[in-house]
Formats: sequence, C-alpha cells, structure tokens
Amino acid sequence: MHQNQSPNSLFSRRSLLKHGAAVGAVPFFNAAAQTSVSTPNLGETMRVLSEHMAQAAGSALPAEVVEQAKQHILDTLAAIVSGGQLEPGKAAYRYLQQHVAAGKCSVIGSKRTAGPIDAALAHGVMAHSDETDDSHGRSRSHPGCAIVPAAWACGEYFNASGAQFIRSVVLGYDVGTRVLMAMGGPTFSYASHKSSHSIAGVFGAAATAGSLASLNAEQMRWMLDYTAQQSSGIASWGRDVDHIEKAFVFGGMPARSGVTSALLVKTGWNGIQDVFSGADNFFEAYAPTAKTELLIDGLGKRHEVTLTDIKKWTVGSPIQGPLDALELLQAQKPFTADDVTEVIVRLEPSVAKVVDNRDMPDICLQHMMAVMLMDRTASFKAAHDKARMREAATLAQRSKVVLVKDEALTALLPVRVAIVEVTLKDGTRLSQKVEAVRGTPRNPMTRQEVIDKATDLMNPVLGKPKTKQLIKTVFELEKLTRVQSLRTLLQA
Repeated sequence: MHQNQSPNSLFSRRSLLKHGAAVGAVPFFNAAAQTSVSTPNLGETMRVLSEHMAQAAGSALPAEVVEQAKQHILDTLAAIVSGGQLEPGKAAYRYLQQHVAAGKCSVIGSKRTAGPIDAALAHGVMAHSDETDDSHGRSRSHPGCAIVPAAWACGEYFNASGAQFIRSVVLGYDVGTRVLMAMGGPTFSYASHKSSHSIAGVFGAAATAGSLASLNAEQMRWMLDYTAQQSSGIASWGRDVDHIEKAFVFGGMPARSGVTSALLVKTGWNGIQDVFSGADNFFEAYAPTAKTELLIDGLGKRHEVTLTDIKKWTVGSPIQGPLDALELLQAQKPFTADDVTEVIVRLEPSVAKVVDNRDMPDICLQHMMAVMLMDRTASFKAAHDKARMREAATLAQRSKVVLVKDEALTALLPVRVAIVEVTLKDGTRLSQKVEAVRGTPRNPMTRQEVIDKATDLMNPVLGKPKTKQLIKTVFELEKLTRVQSLRTLLQA
C-alpha cells in the first residue's frame, strides 16, 4: 500500500474499479476531461508554445509559406515513393508484412494498410532510404522525413482536409527545428554524440500529429512531455553501411514516436504541464546551456519550412555544394574527365567527416565527384549504384579527388561553404566557391525544378499518368476536403 493512501481510499478505489468492470463501459479516469486539482507551475515559454500549437490548425498562412510547404510535401512524398524501392524501404515493407495488421492508413507504393503508428514508421524509413529528403541547416536536421510521414498517417486517420494537412506540416517544421536550435543546433549535434536529426524529427512529428488530432493547449503540453520521454538517437548511425539504421534514426523512429505521443494523449493520457522547465526538465537532461527562449523566437512569423533546403542532388547534404561547384566549372570551361589531373574539394572539417570515403555511394564525396566528372551530372541511379563504386573507370577518376578539411571554413557554419579546385592536363587551374547551395533559401530551386526532381523519382514507380496527377493535386492541396483522396495516386 502507498504510504499516503488510507485503507478507506484504497477500498473506495477498488469498489469503483469493480463497479466499472461490471458495467464494462465506464472508464475509471478520463485524463482528457479531468486535470489535477493543483496545476503545476507553467512557464511562459511553454504557455506560448502550446497555445500556438493548439491554434495552428485554424490559422491561415501566408501564400509564400503555403507554396513552400507544398514543395516540401511533394519532395518528401517523392522520397518515400522512390525510397520504397531501396533496401531500407524493402526492410520497412518486410516489417509491415510480418508483424503489422491491416489498419486505416495506406502504405505508399503498395496496396497494404496499417495503423497510424506503423504507417508513420514505415514511411519515415522510406523517406530517408537515401539522401533525397530535405534538410535544415540551422538545426542540423532532416525535418521532412519524420514530419510528412506523421502528417500522412494522422491526416488519413483523422480525415483531415488538405488545408489542415498543410498547416500541420508547417507547424511540425516550426516546432521540431526550434527545439534543436534552442539546444544549440549544429554545435550541440557535433559535440553531444546525440542525433539531432532524431530530436528535431520527433518533436516535429509530434506537433504535426497533435495538430491533426485537434489537441488543445493543455493536451499539447502533455504530448510534448511524452515526446521528451521518447526523444532518443545517438550519432553511431554514422557507422551504418546500408542506410537502414540511419533511415530508422532520421525518419522512422521519430515519426513513429511523435504519432504515438499524440495518440496517447488523444485517448486520455495526461502528463506534466511543462517538460521544458522545472526539476529534471528536458533541456537540463539533454542540453543544460540551451537557450529556451529560442523555442518561441519568431513563432508564427518566421516559418522554418521556408528556411529548409530542398536538395537538387540526391546525395548527402555536404556533397551538394561540391557538385554545384563542379557543374559550374564544367559549364564555364567544358572539359572531360580525362582532361583532369586533380580535383581538390575544401570543406569544413566536421562537415567533411560525414562524407569522407564512405561505403554508401550517395554519401561518399570522392565517389560522387568521380561520377560527376564522368557523367557531367549526378543522377538518382548513379547515386545508388554500389557496384559502380568498384569499377576500374570509377576508381581511376576517384583517385584524382582530394578532400581537404579546411578549418578556415568553421567560422562560416552553419553555412556549409564548398571550394572546388580543378587542375587540367594543360596546366589550367579552375576554382569555384559555393556559399549558397542550389535548393537552399539563398539559392532556391524553382517550382519546376522541384517538379522535375519529383517526376524523376516517382515515374519509375507510379507511372507517368499517376505521377503527373499526383503533382498537380499536391499543388492544389488546400482544395481537398479529405487528404485521403490522394491515396489511390500513391499506390504503385
């Protein structure tokens, strides 16, 4: 017996439980309708954040934000569709086939269905099956691969409209990235050994799911509490050689856990009022020097989806700049791979480490630069052709590529500056510095470029007619009364 619990109160509770079991229909406690007698202290930051989250579903967004959200939704859906054909995507399908019953949510690229938690898990893995998905530099995270899968699962589950879907996605980007920026962004990521990608993803996915579940401000606070308890992931994913663990850490796990947090609270679970302040709070445990005021800095005015990169190349983020630079040099003075004697690539040391001679083609800088020399482009197919990494012709070009870890570029972070220097056989030396990678907010891709990328990724899986109609519908998403109407277009 608990030391503060009298025999009479225990008897009363047992009586109530017995009575509840007898009628079989009346729950003993409904947390969604009942709060504790004494409300714990609620910090101002949490109050502002939770109220904003609760109101986001009914708040109109500027046209520019809506357009950017649609582009990121399309970009992530394309990553899910194409990722389902890769090994991590196949692993996700196997998991569903062997362990998951049918449910209310569709599984993209197939005619299988699942519950919202498992659907979010599978789609998160597919979205980061490779390096196609978007990225947010100031938080060092990949928001879309966790947020859009959570939105798709809960959008179907709760019969959301297209407008609600868009607003939930925007909210997810705003909340998830701000949690990481408050913790220190890239500095926290590189110094802590924790996976910033998982942390931003799980809070972003939870915010998205909570919005689609129509949680009120207090429920949002409870949801954030459960999300903090599920926040996990360590940087050992860097040793993954098949991208399956990485896909789980970046996309599948945070999408699953975020949806779980929202559904727990939706079904009546409560929690503490403010997991971001007070004793043993989230930031004290994870990042004691965090600037918690950044959680609400510009909230509702500065939308992080507009500050998130869409990758032009389907490779790891640190390789984007070097490929841009080499493409620019090839356009300025046409040359062939055989004309080149050396290619020097300068990157900031911590950035260079991520892509230095990796086993996977899409995150190996030396290999992708060799491909760019030979093909004059870096296609999705080439970025996933492991066999080509061992070919003599590729190895010959790869031997010319030298990666220099340039500490002078550290001061420019979080901007990842790339410098590429090419030496030709005739003695010509060419140099190109890229400070604004194509697809970043300072050098954005056009809508048509985003469409072209999505078309290239989805045509082989969905076919040209479905792909074309899906793209058209995504850009008219706010007109849909039910986002579920996209389901047939996403079935292979």
